[in-house]
Amino acid sequence: MTMEAKFRFRLALVLVAAFSALAGSNSNQDLQIINAERRIDLTSHIVKVYLTLQVENTGESPASEVLLAFAPVQAECLSLVKAQVATGKRKKPHHPIDVKPVEVPNAPNGAKLFSISLLKPLNPAETVTLEVLYILTHTLKPFPAEISQSESQLVYFHDTALILSPYHIKKQTTFIKTPTKRIESFTVVDPSNHANNEIKYGPYDSRPPYSFSPVVVHLENNNPFSVVEELVREIEISHWGSLQITEHYTLVHAGARHKGVFSRVEYQSRQAFAGSYSFKNLLARLPPRVHSVYYRDEIGNISSSRLRTSPQKSELELEPRYPLFGGWKATFIIGYGLPLEDFLFESLDGTRYLNFTFGCPFTDTVVDKLIIKVILPEGSQDPHAITPFPVEERRETSYSYLDIVGRTVVVLEKKNVVPEMNTAFQVYYKFNPLFQLAEPLMLVFVFFLGFMACVTYLNTDLSIRKQ
Repeated sequence: MTMEAKFRFRLALVLVAAFSALAGSNSNQDLQIINAERRIDLTSHIVKVYLTLQVENTGESPASEVLLAFAPVQAECLSLVKAQVATGKRKKPHHPIDVKPVEVPNAPNGAKLFSISLLKPLNPAETVTLEVLYILTHTLKPFPAEISQSESQLVYFHDTALILSPYHIKKQTTFIKTPTKRIESFTVVDPSNHANNEIKYGPYDSRPPYSFSPVVVHLENNNPFSVVEELVREIEISHWGSLQITEHYTLVHAGARHKGVFSRVEYQSRQAFAGSYSFKNLLARLPPRVHSVYYRDEIGNISSSRLRTSPQKSELELEPRYPLFGGWKATFIIGYGLPLEDFLFESLDGTRYLNFTFGCPFTDTVVDKLIIKVILPEGSQDPHAITPFPVEERRETSYSYLDIVGRTVVVLEKKNVVPEMNTAFQVYYKFNPLFQLAEPLMLVFVFFLGFMACVTYLNTDLSIRKQ
């Protein structure tokens, strides 16, 4: 038995053990799925799954929620779940609905369930079409785990050919889209086929709740696995007209580890073949009207950066000091200023609030740990944050020039952040305008004392001889 065959056999055993815990459990029999279509996008290292469910109420009472089920191996990698109600025609607007994790007493051991709250109760014999997007990170595993500079990056993806659901599914189909046509192998579950860069599983008819059929896809994916292990963003608010942003990055290529010796000559002359899975530049989308941009690391300023600005957006293209291969890291700092009037507002009751974007400005990047520190002006009171998803929130105190009691810092922390989380959040606080005069008055007082000291010194006779 070859190494790959042994690997697939062991992985299949693990998947069977993981999914077996889900089979045979009770589910809500008042709902059934008439048709389910799942499209899995593997073109990046961030796996996006688009799920369309046509749900029918077969019970005798209205239903207000629909449950989604995830296997334990997927629940650990789950970053985001979004849902909306489809209105039938693509031209009509869709209606986003709340999706929250729930604890179900009779849920399978280790399964993670989410509840989709319907906009209106689903009456008996009625149907509703739901469109769900969920995003998985760190699910594409390099195999082999180490490759040389001239090799292509191969990864494997494991899932189930049948959609895991607590409801009976009458008909279902799964499509898996790959970055290239090169697919080393994939599990065959009839009916299934492979054409170009897509694998189709199904259609499958009349499957009971929690049905599963583990599959493994071994494919080529030379896209860079850009992962920020930790991002610390400091947003300092100054009521004198500026917003200063400082971002500290620890970036890593999370793909197959590089082995052997790195050849700069071969990389420069044959980059399409020698190091095709590496990356040497990053694109950051910054807010418009950005100014005073700098980019540096521990050594000093890095000049290999280009900034393109327009009234609608700003794009910053960065090049680290060296190209990043699998397992290589880079640490750096990005800083820039923004006009205060674009992001700080005042409500009718006098409360001020900051409206800024959550998430990482880099495209196609996963952030394992994101820490946002909003540094409020000295004298701010009663701060609180409103975020579009749950985060850990705490308070700190920082000191800057001329501070007396220190500045309140609102700290927001979240793990496993993806680009789809780049939405606005707000930090509200109360501020007495008199505190804005504290530092100028302090400077005036200090200069006045200095001036009086000089006048006193110049008009004082300190000589000891007689006149």
